[in-house]
Amino acid sequence: MKIDIATLFPEICETYLSQSIVGRARAKGVFELECHQIRDYAFDKHHRVDDTPYSERQGMLLLAEPIWQCFKAVTAGRSPKVIYMSPRGKTLNQQKLKELAAAGEDLFILCGHYEGVDQRVLDKMEAEEISIGDYVLTGGELPAVILADGVVRLLDGTLSQQDCFVDESHYDGLLEYPQYTKPQVWEGMAVPDILVSGHHANILKWRRQKSIEETYLKRPELLNCAELTQEDLAYLSEIKAKYEDLPDFLKKE
Repeated sequence: MKIDIATLFPEICETYLSQSIVGRARAKGVFELECHQIRDYAFDKHHRVDDTPYSERQGMLLLAEPIWQCFKAVTAGRSPKVIYMSPRGKTLNQQKLKELAAAGEDLFILCGHYEGVDQRVLDKMEAEEISIGDYVLTGGELPAVILADGVVRLLDGTLSQQDCFVDESHYDGLLEYPQYTKPQVWEGMAVPDILVSGHHANILKWRRQKSIEETYLKRPELLNCAELTQEDLAYLSEIKAKYEDLPDFLKKE
């Protein structure tokens, strides 16, 4: 997979995506990355990339032409999936990351800035708009990095074991269970006995039940889409009964 990011601040994306696990995956050739400076494709001597919108709204919009020239130059001979990071888009979730990783298509990610981008170039590139949440940032670089990171870690060869991403929050629709490390007792608080029992089947059962409990307490809406067995549903009923009469501020205790 090749990921191209078109931005006014390529150093932001380049720096992050060259570090840690993603950086090692890039070095191993799991994916290719290029960050492109949109200003390099501006068509006037001042390398101008923005102008005022045709409306009474304040601020500036990125021009269509530099973005289009960048896109054509970068994707010549290829047909990548185009994504525009925008608060207007559907909110990014783990399912979307799984779909993008499984498809294996090259990605061209456009980072907006100022008040956004001329709609015509988005239409011409057939861009899909994706948001990372219901809020507005100063630019699309951080969202682009989040998207790229989330996709890359699902590619074969990025993580040492598949369990590293399968056994965590959101992958199967539930939140992850609580985790603990050494020492066994810290500040008077002990690791749950089940985790030091050595009984693998019981530990797996505990993990599943705690995932259901965490999801019920913190993100109950996720349970509407999670794949739950009859055993899961029975335990969920127990959890609901357990917390039913507690005041809200105690429900996470």
